[in-house]
Amino acid sequence: MKSLYFLLFLPFNLSAEVLSSSANGFTIQIERQVAAEPATAYQQFIKVGDWWNADHTYYGQSANLTLDARAGGCLCEIDGDKQVLHMTVSYVEPGKEVRMIGGLGPLQMMGVHGGMSWQFVPVGKSETKIIHRYQVTGFMDGGLDKLAPIVDKVQTLQVELLVTKLNVK
Repeated sequence: MKSLYFLLFLPFNLSAEVLSSSANGFTIQIERQVAAEPATAYQQFIKVGDWWNADHTYYGQSANLTLDARAGGCLCEIDGDKQVLHMTVSYVEPGKEVRMIGGLGPLQMMGVHGGMSWQFVPVGKSETKIIHRYQVTGFMDGGLDKLAPIVDKVQTLQVELLVTKLNVK
């Protein structure tokens, strides 16, 4: 996995919103609107390997990522015999929302708990509001609030890549 220091150099205009932050956790929320119907946006989201940033994978290839959108399914990365379960799917309402639990990247080994949701809300006839929320709780020496802006930037980057993929015709 690439160094966390890369995260510190992401452009500031990628920030979304850290809704709350404390030593014991944080919540981020990112909202973007796209010119696609919710079913289309949802289907592209499920094809995570087509849009996720390769710098934020363990093995450097987005194509190794899959999302099994069913309760108990996983956001997984497989590269030959090497495998990573990034998050476990806990809720699916096809075309509308996917929820997952777990810690992404370095959060995985910190013993924290994360709950993530991706919602696809219709706006008008052929537009969708994507609402991405990630809440992380637990303990980290020095406080989880220090990670909130970094996680916010990385997740905003992922949302922007999904939006770009949807807006390219």
